[in-house]
Amino acid sequence: MSENRWVPLESNPEGFNGWASKAGLITAFDQFGDIYGLDNELLDILPQPVKAVILLFPLTKEFKQKRDARYAEKLEKLGEGHIDPTIIWIKQTIGNACGTIALLHALANSPVELEPMSPIAEFIDECKSKTPLERAKLLETTILFRNIHAEIAKTGQTAPPENLNVDLHFSCFVEAPDASTRTSESGEYPNRLIELDGTRDGPMDHGPVADFLKDVAKVVKEDYMGCMESLKFTMMYLGPPVED
Repeated sequence: MSENRWVPLESNPEGFNGWASKAGLITAFDQFGDIYGLDNELLDILPQPVKAVILLFPLTKEFKQKRDARYAEKLEKLGEGHIDPTIIWIKQTIGNACGTIALLHALANSPVELEPMSPIAEFIDECKSKTPLERAKLLETTILFRNIHAEIAKTGQTAPPENLNVDLHFSCFVEAPDASTRTSESGEYPNRLIELDGTRDGPMDHGPVADFLKDVAKVVKEDYMGCMESLKFTMMYLGPPVED
């Protein structure tokens, strides 16, 4: 990771909506909102369809080891070859940019409405033909996104930390086609639950999707909350605005 370091974002729907709106998301159709709990009753009240989930969690050395070992076991059971090549994954090379990268992962890999020729629409279009590291370089040189990030970081509910070495990290979950079934003669194309974290080696496959939101909740419970004793978890969804 480069020496370039940004001020971290809060897990705050208002801030993420402000970021996305400034870049070109049409928030009349889709917005970020809080997920208040992982029980089915709390998940069922969220507006559907939920298109992406962003998780903030404590990223410690001990947890990394547990998570990596658990995912290796999962991948051995699931098998490889399910990650669709059209997924846009950005390698994180900027310190504390994980919030912006999670937001970009959500918007780039979800069926959301963007303003034509907007900065985010053009960024996503340019990313399609680039490698993950080239996308990272594109983010590094997109001054507008850096400025939006800095502006949103200042408007959080708490003052930006003086020490930028924070241990909280954002990851994103999306639903994507199964690469292994694109040529299926049955015409059925079951989707996969994909996690996008810029600090990993690439997209992570968590298996077939039955109910996207509840499948994400299961992964968070088992692979995150089940591996540490911490209350520093927050989650946001990307989906339709809540009706008044």
